[in-house]
Amino acid sequence: MRRLGQDRTVEHRPLVPGRPDSPTVPVVGMGTSGTFDTDDQALVDEVVARALAHETTLFDSSPMYGRSEATLGRALAGRRAEAFVATKVWTPDDATAEAQMDASAAFADGRVDLMQIHNMVGWRTRLDQIEARRDRGQIGFVGATHWQVSGFAELEACMATGRLDAIQVPYNPIERDVERRVLPLAAELGLGVLVMRPFANAALLRDPPPASELEALAPTGIRTWGQALLAWGLGHPAVTTSIPATSKPDRAEENAAAGALAPLDPETRDRIAALFTR
Repeated sequence: MRRLGQDRTVEHRPLVPGRPDSPTVPVVGMGTSGTFDTDDQALVDEVVARALAHETTLFDSSPMYGRSEATLGRALAGRRAEAFVATKVWTPDDATAEAQMDASAAFADGRVDLMQIHNMVGWRTRLDQIEARRDRGQIGFVGATHWQVSGFAELEACMATGRLDAIQVPYNPIERDVERRVLPLAAELGLGVLVMRPFANAALLRDPPPASELEALAPTGIRTWGQALLAWGLGHPAVTTSIPATSKPDRAEENAAAGALAPLDPETRDRIAALFTR
């Protein structure tokens, strides 16, 4: 663990619980959807530099995020070894999938740490393709994602194959469907869990609870509603890391600080959830 301010450390967890070959990753990573799809490379460079300085070393991207893989790759130039790069393959066409993965590898200096099947598109064939690249040393770990409840049954079927190392799903106080089956299955199978949409696409930050409620959480070390939401998600025992996106360097530092908080007790998690579902 690394220091984050006075007497604070960033928590790390194994990407794949119980696997001796698993790398550890910080509990707060960074998504790139929307935020890194920009011509402002200097801004992306600053956000990434600030993130790395505060131990946010896991970055998640996708070919469907426009220029995000490219801007992230440029921001990591000379520092690729410091980062854990997760991305996705997203197409129904097998040849296009190979081309996407070639491009993703090029953006990531030749190797992707976690390749995920985006929204389960063509997942049976994609598993074969990803595993072949893993066996050649081009990919570290295999994952799958879905953001809709309607896709969770297919995600669960893929999980049950025993061929995944990690999954990525939405999880926040107003999107808790994964608690019923997906998260328990991930824990049973020993899979890593990346949390997308910890702020429900910023909806939970646009209409926050009263400031007095935030002040009441001060003994936990929480200073912002963003930190409260990150800590809430990380409080589920099946969760490995949360990947909020931001285009603001200061927000990257604020989010990282949530990774240094002590785990929330069940009563505090319930209190936070109630505030956002009032």
